[in-house]
Amino acid sequence: MEGMRTVIIDAGHGGQEPGAVFEGRREKDDNLRLALKLGEILENEGVRVLYTRTTDVYQSPSLKAEIGNRSDADFFISIHRNAMPVPGTGSGALTLIYEGGGEAEQLARNIQRQLVDTGFADLGVQERPGLVVLNRTRMPAVLVEAGFIDNPADNQFFDQNLDAIAQAIANGVTMTFQEMERPVHYQIQTGAFREPQMAAQLEEQLRIQGFPAFVVEEDGWYKVRVGSFLSMDNAVNMEQQLRAYGYPTVMVRA
Repeated sequence: MEGMRTVIIDAGHGGQEPGAVFEGRREKDDNLRLALKLGEILENEGVRVLYTRTTDVYQSPSLKAEIGNRSDADFFISIHRNAMPVPGTGSGALTLIYEGGGEAEQLARNIQRQLVDTGFADLGVQERPGLVVLNRTRMPAVLVEAGFIDNPADNQFFDQNLDAIAQAIANGVTMTFQEMERPVHYQIQTGAFREPQMAAQLEEQLRIQGFPAFVVEEDGWYKVRVGSFLSMDNAVNMEQQLRAYGYPTVMVRA
């Protein structure tokens, strides 16, 4: 098992804690159904899967975090369903993280994107630092809210698309693993422009001065970058050279 990618899946609530309840439907049951289906898919894709629970038992959030930490897993994924004070007023998928940045946000955004592609309304990725399963776990952790249990339309979608929802979360997990395994390249960005002509002018100026400049188009911006280095030390050296010429710089990972 050494070196094998490992995920621990937490089916939220359980036992005497049902979670949100709507017309006799209990969140803890939906959470466990989705968690077990997700684990089955990930195992079939070669990921080692562990669980905080596989039956209807209660565990405190602190115990869930402790189980996760003892597992030494790469990711902690907590499965939940959402609810509103006024039933039927909320709809969609939401993915929660402790704070933005790093692998947890990367994982959350990949999962959220895949869930939206199944047909969920997009409630985005949000920080929720007060949740114990997010702030006491040592590995990147996310909490997935797979629709609203107090919305009949979301429940119908959940029941009819359980396999697709589980596959979407699994896709987000495997996508993140693949991204983490790619070599990281460090590039030095010297400017970002709405007009491609402005970027082209800066690129040409840098090239005349002997810098390996190029333009990257992202989200409607034309970004001028210099070099692409596997070694951060080499990137830092390039950044220092650019600053000596008076260019503003920021190091980016690509």
